[in-house]
Amino acid sequence: MTTPATTGPANTAKPKRVVFVLLNEFTLLSFASALDCLRIANRMVGRPAYEWRLIGEGGDTVTCSAGTEFKLEGDLEEVTRDDTVLLCGGVNVHKATTKRLLSWLRREARKGIVLGGLCTAAYTLARAGLLDGKRATIHWENQDSFAEEFEEVTLTKSVFVMDGNRLTTAGGTSSIDLVLKMIANDHGEEIANLVADQMIYSSIRTDQDTQRLSVPTRIGVRHPKLSQVIQMMEQNIEEPISPSTLAKDVGMSTRQLERLFRRYLNRSPKRYYMELRLSKARNLLMQTDMSVINVALACGFASPSHFSKCYRAHYSTTPYRERGAQGARLSI
Repeated sequence: MTTPATTGPANTAKPKRVVFVLLNEFTLLSFASALDCLRIANRMVGRPAYEWRLIGEGGDTVTCSAGTEFKLEGDLEEVTRDDTVLLCGGVNVHKATTKRLLSWLRREARKGIVLGGLCTAAYTLARAGLLDGKRATIHWENQDSFAEEFEEVTLTKSVFVMDGNRLTTAGGTSSIDLVLKMIANDHGEEIANLVADQMIYSSIRTDQDTQRLSVPTRIGVRHPKLSQVIQMMEQNIEEPISPSTLAKDVGMSTRQLERLFRRYLNRSPKRYYMELRLSKARNLLMQTDMSVINVALACGFASPSHFSKCYRAHYSTTPYRERGAQGARLSI
C-alpha cells in the first residue's frame, strides 16, 4: 500500500474547492475520472487538499447519459474567485446549454475564476464566449461542428488543453490527464504520479498527445503510403483532392493507389473519400443548425442535389430529413 505524504506545515493549508456543474445527460466517465483523482489526491497528500461540490440547473437531480440519476447539492450558485469550476457535458449538449446557464457562466467568469469544460462542455463555454481567442479541445466526434460554429476558438486535437484560466478536455479518460496535471501544479509531480499509480493509470498523457488513434491503428493497416493518403483526405474535406493528385503526392500511379485501397480497404479511393465527406456532413447536420446547402459546401459538394443524392445512397435518408429529425434536439 502506498504511504500518504508525511504531514507538515503545508498540510494545514485550506483545501482547494472544485465545483462540478453537471449538465443533463453528462458523461459519467469524464466526471467520475476527475472526481476520483481528487479523492485519491487527498489520501496521497495526507489531508483534505481538495473538496468538491456538485451543482446544476434547478439544484435537484440530474441524469447522466447512462440513465443514472444524481442528487445535486445546489443550484447555479455564486462561487468564489478561488474556486475551480468544471462543467461536465455529454450527449445533447446543445439542449443542456440553456440561456440561464450561459448567463451564470458569464457572470461568474468576470471574477477571473478557473473554468473548465469536460467532454462536450467546451461547447457550452464557447457559446458563452469564454473561449474566444483561446486554445481548446473537444471530443473528436464534435470537432467538425465546433470548428464550423466557433471560428474565434483555436481548436486542437489534444486530449486536454490548459490555456490560462480555461481548461478543456476531449472526454472519457482525458479528465484523468487534466486533473493529474492540476494536481502536479498544486502539489508536485510525485503526488500526481502516486495518484496515477493508485488508479492503475500507467501512461499519463500531456497536452501534446492527440485524442484519436493514429491512422494505421484506426484502419488496422500499417502501410505508410496508404496512411499518408488517408491523412491528406481527412485534412482536405472542403476541397477534395483528385485521386491522381493524391497518388502523385505519395509517389505512385493512380492505378497503384486504386489497387492499394482495394487490397486493404475493399473500396476505391474515391469511395473512401466520399464516405469521409458524408460522415462529416452527418456530424454537421446532427450537431449544428447550419443550412443543408452550407453543410454541402463545407464537405466539398458544389451541388446540393448531388449532395442529397450521395447522402441518401449512403444513409438511406435525405439530409433534409436528417436535419428535421435532429431539429428538436438542437433547440435551446
